Amino acid sequence: MLSIPAHTLNDGTQIPAIGLGTWPMNDAQAEQAVGAALEMGYRLVDTATNYRNETGVGRGVANSGVPREEVVVTTKLPGRHHGYEETLASFEESRGRLGLDYVDLYLIHWPLPRVDKYVDSWKAMIKLREDGLVRSIGVSNFTAEHIERLEKETGVLPAVNQIELHPLFPQEDLRAFHAGKGIVTESWSPLGRGSDLLDDPVVIGIAEAHGVTPGQVVLRWHTQLDALPIPKSASPGRQRENLDIFGFELDAAQLEALADGAHRRLGGDPEVHEEF
Repeated sequence: MLSIPAHTLNDGTQIPAIGLGTWPMNDAQAEQAVGAALEMGYRLVDTATNYRNETGVGRGVANSGVPREEVVVTTKLPGRHHGYEETLASFEESRGRLGLDYVDLYLIHWPLPRVDKYVDSWKAMIKLREDGLVRSIGVSNFTAEHIERLEKETGVLPAVNQIELHPLFPQEDLRAFHAGKGIVTESWSPLGRGSDLLDDPVVIGIAEAHGVTPGQVVLRWHTQLDALPIPKSASPGRQRENLDIFGFELDAAQLEALADGAHRRLGGDPEVHEEF
């Protein structure tokens, strides 16, 4: 079994340095993928209410034979449930579908600034953590300004901000902001889903130099930036490959070369994107 380094979050808990993403799997696919991933050494699993696979993820964890306390389960609050009481109710629905006594990491999926209820949701998440129902709380797709507002109005910083991050969109400023606040950067779409990133001659050349795959090069880029990638894969072979990225190291020139192109988002802009 491959061993995985860990990050210590700003609340003192630990989280593995790579995890398994589950979007867009259905319940049956998620159950199978999570079970296989846990068997080979993954200990971080990422889902969300809007992925509609929390039930499958929970079954995968329950049937894996891995002790519950060793698995970090993440889920996320959907936009339609922003608000204090709505967040508490939505969490209970997620917890029920997952079949868990507690959730390890609970995130606000999108800030929805036009709706302007993310601070109310954050206050509810602080209560869930205080009540022991959630170990760590964080956000997803938040900007520095959104996070500064949470800190100003509640005094509590997120442990994690899960953002679009890959060599085509390296987010230097936001990563630096996170580092200054002790927030771990988690990377969604770490392999640049829907792009030609893995066919890039620079990526391929670096992979050949290290005797690894292009995907392994890109995931290693994330971990060397202290970002935490959560690649999705239902294939045990690909899951193992994605996990096996700690036996080689990219040099400074390779790290720079990977992100030395035109930078562009592949997903939504948090200032305007709305997902309910």
